[in-house]
Amino acid sequence: MRIIATITIITLLAALAGCSATRKNRAADADRARGEAVAEPSHDEQVPEVAPYGNAALAGKPDEAAAHVWDFRDATTWLLGEITPAMFNNQPHSEWYHAGFAQYEPDMAVMKELIEQKTDDLTITIVMGTWCPDSRREVPRFMKIIDLWGFPVEKIRFIGTDINKVAPLENFSELAIERVPTFIFFINNVETGRIIEVPVTSLEQDTRNILTGER
Repeated sequence: MRIIATITIITLLAALAGCSATRKNRAADADRARGEAVAEPSHDEQVPEVAPYGNAALAGKPDEAAAHVWDFRDATTWLLGEITPAMFNNQPHSEWYHAGFAQYEPDMAVMKELIEQKTDDLTITIVMGTWCPDSRREVPRFMKIIDLWGFPVEKIRFIGTDINKVAPLENFSELAIERVPTFIFFINNVETGRIIEVPVTSLEQDTRNILTGER
């Protein structure tokens, strides 16, 4: 009987030892699985190669900036307030500005008429948004006209707005800007006409019509 009891106890101990080892192995496997899950970032946590709003990170990196697809909805790209056309020579604006300038071919017959107009008392204000596709299309074209026309760039005021068509300038609201770009023509500081968003005919024809009073 003692022998049988001893054998029974040994068998039970062996069985218990086996279950414990199995539980430890299973727990270790579970821990490893959890560790691997933590080490592997989720899809949402993975960082894309080019973040959609990563424009600011490219400041001072001209090579990377040149190859970057810019998102002009990103406020870090906007030119706001009083700006100058020289700013269009820098990334991210140089590509759209230079391409639009080079590709536009004004009507030279209309340009001849523009050149004949008196412009001593003329000044122009351009209100634009670099986030706006219409602005990025029309402003380079207008500057091509200015170049061929020979109109002094220093007599043009450039104002950049945010996506709400607001610029951080005193009395900006007096311009009553509803859409961009808006080209406003002043003679002796009195508004004589404006081109809003897109020209009725062409930029050069609309400009000529404003200056000659033909609407």
